[in-house]
Amino acid sequence: MSLQIVVVENFADWKVEGVEAEVVHVDDYLTGKDYFRQKNIQVVNLCRSYRYLSVGYYCSLLAEARGHRALPSVKTMLDLSRKSMYLLDAENLEQQIQKAFRKHLQQQEGDGGFEVDVYFGRCNVEALAALARQIFEVFPCPLLRVGFQRQGKWRIAAIKPLPVQRLDGVQRDHLAAAFAHYRKKRWRAPKGRAASRYDIAILHDPNDPQPPSNSRALNQFIKAGRTLGVDVELIERRDYARLAEYDALFIRDTTRIDHYTYRFAKKAESEEMVVLDDPRSILLCTNKVYLAELLRAKKVPTPKTVIVGKGDLSAAQQQIGFPMVLKVPDGSFSQGVFKVEDAAQMREVTARLFRESELILAQEYLYTEFDWRVGILNRQPLFVSQYFMSKKHWQIVKYDGKGGFSEGGFRTLAVEQAPAEVVSVALKAANLIGDGLYGVDLKQNSDGVYVIEVNDNPNLDAGVEDVVLKEELYAQVMAEFVRRLDVKRRR
Repeated sequence: MSLQIVVVENFADWKVEGVEAEVVHVDDYLTGKDYFRQKNIQVVNLCRSYRYLSVGYYCSLLAEARGHRALPSVKTMLDLSRKSMYLLDAENLEQQIQKAFRKHLQQQEGDGGFEVDVYFGRCNVEALAALARQIFEVFPCPLLRVGFQRQGKWRIAAIKPLPVQRLDGVQRDHLAAAFAHYRKKRWRAPKGRAASRYDIAILHDPNDPQPPSNSRALNQFIKAGRTLGVDVELIERRDYARLAEYDALFIRDTTRIDHYTYRFAKKAESEEMVVLDDPRSILLCTNKVYLAELLRAKKVPTPKTVIVGKGDLSAAQQQIGFPMVLKVPDGSFSQGVFKVEDAAQMREVTARLFRESELILAQEYLYTEFDWRVGILNRQPLFVSQYFMSKKHWQIVKYDGKGGFSEGGFRTLAVEQAPAEVVSVALKAANLIGDGLYGVDLKQNSDGVYVIEVNDNPNLDAGVEDVVLKEELYAQVMAEFVRRLDVKRRR
């Protein structure tokens, strides 16, 4: 039997007449042992703040960890915390906004802005009722305040959670009616577009000197798709407006958070497209600080690692010693990674790195002739490669400081030929992120196997990672897209 609970920081916050609800104090939910055992629970989180690392944030975080359905989810909280993120999703409401304001225009003439409160997908402006529901479907959050601004035409200017403790008597009446309606009504996501066949877009940058897939590999993906009866088309950054024309997105471009690749992933997700890699995987994998903490919490073996703030340098020296590797949180392709031999070098490098990030990662230096890379797709190993260090350098890639670089050699093995411990540790690490396409980098020495990092868009290059599987590697990736699209269509 399902249970719905309303979680608050202060019982006085739930002053709603005529609505029966099980109201729970957040302290009881966070520490109550009974909630660990119960599974079929929806948590309506009405804490006073959803700010990152606030009590409200932890409420939804623990709800998701316990298998409960949290409203709002942590993802929604994070989306609403950054204007650049929620305005990206709001772009998909453009047609609905213009349609709603054709009805509402007489009441809102001029260039000034105004705000509408949305309670569980309902608002008290009749002409905006359909739009309010669609906003709630895109941003599932109990209480929202949506600001509109005319800039030639009406647009969403801001979307923010509305703190429950600030509601007056009239607003609480609206909340009561909306909550009663929400409890009775089954909300469904908007229908995806029908299609007689699948169209998959591959996002790439033809000018990238180090792309995740070279041109021969991209052509192999197109060929594999054709064999499966799927149209595969290469797209670039300029094709953002056309993204919704496709059924799926495959990102073969170097991903970063503050980058168009993440915006593409977010838009694809909001369009209910199949996307590899998904925004959550990009978010988790690109931040090495998060990964380090996650791997440590889940007891995945890693080199000695310390998360370093500006006042933690001496602690890192004591715990790790020299030589030491320093990393910025969101570096890629061996960039933003520095080896320091002593305290003076450490101070010099960290002074530069702290200008970019409040936290950096200090890691034990483990010498090996090569790094393992295990490619994983949908929780199954896809390939195993060894990447050897660049000549007279301690990394796989050596940069010359002038835009050039050199790489070490490689060797690709059949999965069954690789050490079983390397594959199993890689799977354990990747499965903590999700069921996407990942590349797990590992080092192995006489003491064991250690995870260095998990990458969300691993290299799949013709002549390197496909040496063993050849065309079958591309076929497996495209087949996974088709499988996910088939599942989505059946649903």
